[in-house]
Amino acid sequence: MTRNRTTFTRTLVAGSLSIAVMAGSGCAGRQYGHILANNDKDMVGSHAAGAATWNPLVDEAVAKLLSRCPPTIQTVGFNTIDGVPGGASPDGVIGSALAAGPATVCFIGIENKSAEEIGDFKDQIYEQIDSQINTAETFRGISRRMVDAALIETRLRPDSLFLPENRHVFAATLGRQGTPVDYLLYATITSGTTDRNKSSQRDYTLTLEMVNLHTGDFTKESAKLRKGYSKTRAGKWWNWGPFDQADG
Repeated sequence: MTRNRTTFTRTLVAGSLSIAVMAGSGCAGRQYGHILANNDKDMVGSHAAGAATWNPLVDEAVAKLLSRCPPTIQTVGFNTIDGVPGGASPDGVIGSALAAGPATVCFIGIENKSAEEIGDFKDQIYEQIDSQINTAETFRGISRRMVDAALIETRLRPDSLFLPENRHVFAATLGRQGTPVDYLLYATITSGTTDRNKSSQRDYTLTLEMVNLHTGDFTKESAKLRKGYSKTRAGKWWNWGPFDQADG
């Protein structure tokens, strides 16, 4: 009887431990989610930049760019001279969006030159910048679908638009669709990394460059954000002090 009771007790304890382990592991593969309120802080990524990095960079860079009023632009039309589309009319006057109000901005895209793959954040950053440009009184954007279609039709790469001839061909293509262009907008992401033992600091920069389509003059604004990475919690305190922002 005593031996049977001991065996039963051991079996009961082993079963209880197994249940506790399963409960503690949360049933492998299961994931939980919850909706964040507007005043909830963005999650700080533990291995790469995330919402807490990109959102403030976009807000600051766009705000700096929009704070500059666009200079006066000589209006330009999209007629054909000597077989070259997009040439200026004989009196040098071409139909620009500025003639009716806001300057038209063609957002070409985002170039990632950082040490990280930004994944699905690339499209989100594009949409955030594009949306904020369109809310400004001094600028208005062009549909991304129209921009992509014009690049395909002209067989031009975004970086090739820095050549005047290519800019005119590209602008003429959009102009035929009823969308005159005043500025080309480029976004570039860069980073610089400083390593110290098992900790590192990465400086992120988002640069917005707006090019005057007609003159080639450009305006450039950027925003910077520094982020620290550590293998341990103590590493954060050792390198940046105990009163830094919340850990990732």
